[in-house]
Amino acid sequence: MYAVITTGGKQYKVSPGDVVRVETLDAKKGDNIELKDVFMIADGDKVLIGKPKLESARVTAEVMGDGRGEKLLIFKHRRRKGYRRTNGHRQNYTAIKVKEIIA
Repeated sequence: MYAVITTGGKQYKVSPGDVVRVETLDAKKGDNIELKDVFMIADGDKVLIGKPKLESARVTAEVMGDGRGEKLLIFKHRRRKGYRRTNGHRQNYTAIKVKEIIA
């Protein structure tokens, strides 16, 4: 069984027991959250697809903690102009563990 959910402007395919890194949420470690933006649920041959989302479906998850991703380097360069810029970025995330999918 899996579901397609959206949070933080991104879509994720999740199954019960999965640990997923999503955009930062306002929740503390150990909190239980409920994600209501569910687009699709598949359970074997049975598939439910929303238009655009399923109204009664929800995914419950536990917050595992917050963190920051690996550093990405952004390098800008214009040839023959002496223009070089280096910048770095680390994206914040919240790790959640999916408990159950309710259709």
